[in-house]
Amino acid sequence: MLSLATTLAVSLAAPQVAAPTSFALRASKVLTCADEGDPFVNNGIVLVKDGKIEAVGRERDIEIPEGYELFDCGDAWLAPGFVELHCHEAGRSLYSGVNDLNDTVYLTNPGMRASAAVDPGNRSMQMAVAAGVTTVLYIPGSGSNIGGQGILLKTSFNRFEENLVKNPGSMKLAQWGNPESWGPGVGRTFENWNTRHTLQRGIAYAKTWEAFEAGEGEEPQRNVSYDVFRHLRANDIAISTHTQFYQVVLMTLTMVHGELGLPVFLDHSSLGGWRTGALAEEMGVAAICGPRSVDPPSRRVVNWAQLGQEGFKGLAAGYQEQGHTNIGFNTDSPVIPQEELPLNAAMGARYGFDDSNLEVLRGLTIVPAKAARIADRVGSLEAGKDADILVVTGHPADPRTAVEAVFVNGRRAYDAERDGRRW
Repeated sequence: MLSLATTLAVSLAAPQVAAPTSFALRASKVLTCADEGDPFVNNGIVLVKDGKIEAVGRERDIEIPEGYELFDCGDAWLAPGFVELHCHEAGRSLYSGVNDLNDTVYLTNPGMRASAAVDPGNRSMQMAVAAGVTTVLYIPGSGSNIGGQGILLKTSFNRFEENLVKNPGSMKLAQWGNPESWGPGVGRTFENWNTRHTLQRGIAYAKTWEAFEAGEGEEPQRNVSYDVFRHLRANDIAISTHTQFYQVVLMTLTMVHGELGLPVFLDHSSLGGWRTGALAEEMGVAAICGPRSVDPPSRRVVNWAQLGQEGFKGLAAGYQEQGHTNIGFNTDSPVIPQEELPLNAAMGARYGFDDSNLEVLRGLTIVPAKAARIADRVGSLEAGKDADILVVTGHPADPRTAVEAVFVNGRRAYDAERDGRRW
């Protein structure tokens, strides 16, 4: 048996060196974030084989197979890697450094793809993985109502193919806030009409393919601008919606999901958006809060958002008070640096979000994983999932906690002793 520090120093001297094919992690606490069974295990063991989690359980119940190397993490805790659903830092621009992908031509651009701008292993992603962020949804910006298609990526590898989780990973919708500056300037009424019209055309296109595949029509002519709607109609991905203010969040729910039946999750979710919490819960729509953590006591915000009260209001707490159970966190990086995702979650707790059942950690892991339709691979420490594992000194969202090591796909992606503490 080797200690964690000794093993890292001796056998994992380079940032991208693979971990042993089969190994075991022992820790004082394993936070599984599983929907079923215990959300944590004291004195636990995690078995990893070929990049996947093989078993999780109490040390007394898990037999470590012969040939598995044992990493003893001592008093440290293990947790799932964090999942970020609002990232603009996984690509790079020749001029600005960070590529926010506001390369909009029309007010709706469903065919544009963030995948073409991915820059594997850039500095921002190196910082992200050091903070425990192992999966991101890299999306276009909000310069138009539909900015294009996002891509789901791991953060730690230097090759596109190794990082790829799902492409497309979402379709980016921004209902209001920034797109009014598009072209000659547009208002909410036209934006809603044009967005609905684009979505209706995309749905009609997808239905023609569904009919063809069912043997009920001729093969349609392909339109790459609307191919993404085939994924949406199959519920393989969701629309990631930059939406804020109560009225606009309500339109996301009633128009995009209710009227048109498309899968969606709320992003930003601020400025009174929490007042839709009961309806979002009824519809099964996740609320991913950030980069704002609170609604501020500004008279303008109180009036616009129809808050009905003054004073700071925690967004995550507001949704929770409405009975919502699928609440997550994001940074809109680089608005908030990607490595500060756990701090955003800590801010949610600071402003009233109840964490008595690991809701804060779930909001960093399994909740966004389910919203992005990738919970079969990431978001919890369960057998069969990717071995994306954090070794931390305490509650992962506590600002006093340090990240000691990060495994991604069973490979050591970061080690504080080996790489120098970055976070």
